[in-house]
Amino acid sequence: QVKLVESGGGSVQTGGSLRLSCATSGVTYNTANCVAWFRRAPGKEREEVASILTRTGLSYYAKSMKGRFAISQDRANKTVYLQLTDLKPDDSATYYCAAKGGASWDPCDMWSQYSTWGQGTPVTVST
Repeated sequence: QVKLVESGGGSVQTGGSLRLSCATSGVTYNTANCVAWFRRAPGKEREEVASILTRTGLSYYAKSMKGRFAISQDRANKTVYLQLTDLKPDDSATYYCAAKGGASWDPCDMWSQYSTWGQGTPVTVST
């Protein structure tokens, strides 16, 4: 059974940085599994942010998220990270870690395929 636990959220000022962590269990890192980050701001639709293929570390980014965010993983500790830099108030949201139902040959940017979710970690960016 896959379990995802996010941490690292908090309150920062504009221009600040945070590193979010997603501790995974039940995700196999030597097969074609994908772990992703999404976010949802109050009153808005959920947005995809980035994803990573755990077997190789190949990363994918939603078009609007490239440049300031970086996804990475620590395979030994089965943790996926999301580094947020140059944060802006519009980045304020709850950030969620997600995994697909199992190994898949589909690329990790098939965002609708993610079915297991963590509880989220909130990020607040103030001016």
